[in-house]
Amino acid sequence: MDQRTLTRPPSILPLYARAAAPLVPGASLLPFVPGRGAEVPDVELTLPDVEPQASAVADYARVCGFAVRATLPPTYPHVLAFPLHMAVMADGRFPFGAVGLVHVENSITVHRPVEIGERLTLRVRPTKVEQHPKGRTFGLVSEAHVAGELVWESLSTMLRRGGGGDGKAEGGERGTGNGREAPAGTAAQWKLGGDLGRRYAAVSGDRNPIHMHALTAKPLGFPRAIAHGMWTKARALAALDGRLPDSYRVEVRFRRPILLPGTVAFASAAGDDGIDFAVRDARKGTPHLDGRVEPLQTKQSKQTSGRKRAK
Repeated sequence: MDQRTLTRPPSILPLYARAAAPLVPGASLLPFVPGRGAEVPDVELTLPDVEPQASAVADYARVCGFAVRATLPPTYPHVLAFPLHMAVMADGRFPFGAVGLVHVENSITVHRPVEIGERLTLRVRPTKVEQHPKGRTFGLVSEAHVAGELVWESLSTMLRRGGGGDGKAEGGERGTGNGREAPAGTAAQWKLGGDLGRRYAAVSGDRNPIHMHALTAKPLGFPRAIAHGMWTKARALAALDGRLPDSYRVEVRFRRPILLPGTVAFASAAGDDGIDFAVRDARKGTPHLDGRVEPLQTKQSKQTSGRKRAK
């Protein structure tokens, strides 16, 4: 594995220029431009001594609907790791550029709440390309450590559309992707402005053109700008504020893009072993996001039980 330790966060704008370069005819022939490789490179980037800034965390919390607290919102380490994501995907050995990729699934494990003043060591590495009915997917594994302790980790699954092959089929319209029925009813409606993508980009650094404006989204196959998947996940977790345990795993599947502006409905249903939640189009019921929160104790006890039955 190619392991690199960085001394500072990568600069986002130059990385976006490299990420978008494969869209320019002939640019992929250049050695530093992604798109030439056949496989995802075996690389891991580490960024030590990352201290979240209280003002930046507060701005992020307000855009996503979180209360401003002394601890990080559960999705905020993803923002801190995002420059490393871009640096990995801007590697000239990467098989395709980051611009135009679609975030289809995300899993976050919160091992414990992280205080804003704690210094983090971030690590990011990609997974191998897999076939998907709508194209090809790969994952970005992210970890956050405090003094050697793993406090947060995530897996983001990215889709490169086109040339779909063999792979697991997508779930049904109402399934959550984990064999459960999506919760019915509406707990809240959110009216999303046409500038949501730009506001979230300002606090997250994710300026993928599909989120910024209709003029930049249309060349990439979308009729209008679409909401960031991680904003939708963050907003859903903010709606569950007060119901989340100290340690848990939250998995979501991003079903269909939310076109901006738009109005969506949020619903959730709590059980003995977790919380199911969903985001749907408020008028048509189109599925946008399905998710589930499970306390780590529940997931660990299930795994232990499964091992006992297998013996």
